[in-house]
Amino acid sequence: MGQTRKGFVRFYVLVLLALLHFVAVLEGTSVGVNWGTMATHQLPPESVVKMILDNGFQKVKLFEADEKILGALMGTNIEVMLGIPNYMLKDISQDPAVAAAWVDANITSYFYSGGVNMRYVAVGNEPFLKSYNNSFLPYTLPALKNVQEAINRAGLGADVKATIPFNADIYNSPESNPVPSAGDFRPELRDLTIQIVQYLHSNGAPFVVNIYPFLSLYGNRYFPMEYAFFDGTSNPIRDGDYVYTNVFDANFDTLVAALKRAGYPEMKIVIGEIGWPTDGDKDANIEKARKFNQGLVQHAISGVGTPARKGVLDVYLFSLIDEDAKSIEPGSFERHWGIFEFDGKPKYELDLLGFQENKGLVPVQGVKYMLRRWCILDPKVEDLEDLPKNVDYACSRSDCTALGYGSSCNHLTSQGNASYAFNMYYQLKDQNDWDCDFSGLAIITDEDPSDDLCHFPVMIAYGHSMLLLRKTLLNIIVAILEGCVVFLLLIS
Repeated sequence: MGQTRKGFVRFYVLVLLALLHFVAVLEGTSVGVNWGTMATHQLPPESVVKMILDNGFQKVKLFEADEKILGALMGTNIEVMLGIPNYMLKDISQDPAVAAAWVDANITSYFYSGGVNMRYVAVGNEPFLKSYNNSFLPYTLPALKNVQEAINRAGLGADVKATIPFNADIYNSPESNPVPSAGDFRPELRDLTIQIVQYLHSNGAPFVVNIYPFLSLYGNRYFPMEYAFFDGTSNPIRDGDYVYTNVFDANFDTLVAALKRAGYPEMKIVIGEIGWPTDGDKDANIEKARKFNQGLVQHAISGVGTPARKGVLDVYLFSLIDEDAKSIEPGSFERHWGIFEFDGKPKYELDLLGFQENKGLVPVQGVKYMLRRWCILDPKVEDLEDLPKNVDYACSRSDCTALGYGSSCNHLTSQGNASYAFNMYYQLKDQNDWDCDFSGLAIITDEDPSDDLCHFPVMIAYGHSMLLLRKTLLNIIVAILEGCVVFLLLIS
């Protein structure tokens, strides 16, 4: 009889999990995506929004308001978390009128039937990050309050919630007891963080946190590789009755414990950023990125949750598209988080509905490129004395992160490195002939220098890039000057 009851319970649990997964599928994936715009050449927002819809994303997180992007999102019903950059926190915290003006321009103006489906406002981005040296501490909570109160005064408080995306370094477990259940907010931030939690809870807003297992691996060479992924580990961590087979669950439940210790055990948690880069480091590649993100998607929508918090996980993948203008101070991988290339091509297959199918992502359609030509080191050049300084110049003004140790183009010869650097600069400058000179060391070719591992890109031919605007103006000026010269020659 006991075995029958256990069998029934097991069957019941499996049915519940299947139903949870089915509901997640019916509603679209519970996985959202971050759409960053720190790129020298951007795809048209309308094309990106279509690609987001084609791939079944129902939620998107933006780091700041962009009129063209918000316009493209109108009428789509894609749920939006709209960010306010950290540099605005001081002004917004000190003047409610500034907060009200921002809300009016970027929330109220789009909040109507057929407009933008605004759900959250992200006030700042990781403002308590250790590397910021407390720069934003005095402004974050007052800014949060001013924004939410402006939303409330606009009559949207029931629909739009202000929150703060925190980095996971805001909490930890003590070295004396390094298990999730011992988690708490960092002592120097605890009082302020709990005030923020109290305010968020009073408004029905979630606690948003960014968790990056890749950075755990990147920052610690002794970190066990298998613990970064979701397919189990031979050395799980035990915490009482709970067993942890991956670092994400352990990190998430450390936050759960911190919130419980603060008196908010059931507070909603949203993962604002999580992902895996595909280049710029020995552990950043397509295989590992696909393995991590596919495991994450299945884990998030399965309904299993974490040992301390059951249910579907609310996550936003980081990120949608590569951004070649991001700072690489944290690491060269910063420009390679996208699940899509800069031109909207999928990097790998990813099943966003969790059916464990090798399902291809849908690319951006109708992408137009510049001419199929590349800038490379002239193979006939013999005097290479000036080559190092020209390579340094090209890389300092473009994106050479693929040349780094363990990266996709790290196998190239010194001549190949020079060609890659020259081409990246040439493409970023929109293929101007005069930008492929490098003291006479470079030539333009129509033969693709790419190999099986290292891709020499051709830049997209449109987007709201200031480089394109500058080139258009420069071409007009050059044409006028040429006309003047011809005229003077004719009358002389």
